[in-house]
Amino acid sequence: MKRILLLVSSLILIAGVSSCTSENGGVRGVKHVVMIGLDGLAGNTVEAADMPTVKMMMENGAWTLQARSILPSSSACNWASMYMGVGPEMHGYNTWGSRKPDFPSIALGKNGIFPTIFTVLREHNPEINTAALYEWATQGDLIDNKAVSYHKHVPMGESRSADITNAYISYLKENKPAFSICIFDSPDAEGHGHGWGSEPYMNRLPEIDAYIAKIVEATKEAGMYDDTIFMIVSDHGGINKGHGGTTMDEMEAPLVFFGPGVKKGYKIEQPVVRYDTAPTIAYIFGAKTPDVWRGRAIVEIFE
Repeated sequence: MKRILLLVSSLILIAGVSSCTSENGGVRGVKHVVMIGLDGLAGNTVEAADMPTVKMMMENGAWTLQARSILPSSSACNWASMYMGVGPEMHGYNTWGSRKPDFPSIALGKNGIFPTIFTVLREHNPEINTAALYEWATQGDLIDNKAVSYHKHVPMGESRSADITNAYISYLKENKPAFSICIFDSPDAEGHGHGWGSEPYMNRLPEIDAYIAKIVEATKEAGMYDDTIFMIVSDHGGINKGHGGTTMDEMEAPLVFFGPGVKKGYKIEQPVVRYDTAPTIAYIFGAKTPDVWRGRAIVEIFE
């Protein structure tokens, strides 16, 4: 009887996995992942925020507002952990503005940087088209820019993020990359200038949401929408006019998935840490993750 129950359980598990995976091991029906980053978007500000596009994705996708940062709860080290699947004790980026490891990375890929999600996807498919556009120049030092098909620093400047949005949309429509990221430097800028949760901070969120809506619309115009998973990510929150400490206001940030194969209206209850981001992206594409990574794919979000 025990053997029969074990066999039935195994068959159910296999059926559950195969229902959401394609022949190449990736999530069925997915050809593209669009990852949109909002630097400094605190988890405790989202419910009160005027962000209809993000909230539509939450209502029709999988989400948590409590994805936890590594320490310190600062920018470069957390973005590095998102891309590299480990914490700073392994990748070595340990300060707010690290553009190179503060101490030696525990391992290096062939491009001389700890393996990132861009490294992994390039090794999985040498012909893959990927892109990274970002408002904060330091991002370019964290992604393994030799593995990325196209990357560009587009400063926020007077355009207030219109320039990066237009540049990103242009690349999406022309090249239809399999994996691409667009990383805004807001609302972190407003947090430092006026305070997390302040009126200028909260007023900036609908502006960014409108840019996200334009990106979504662009995928429809490009014929990508139906086979694209969208991700909304952030590196940290904040308290008063800063971050880097150990309060939950600083450490918790949203993580949202929306698109084919993703459960609808699913609140992620399992603990999620910033370095779980890269393994989840690798899982979507069916790519093998490096042994040195320590994050886990958040497989429970998939149907």
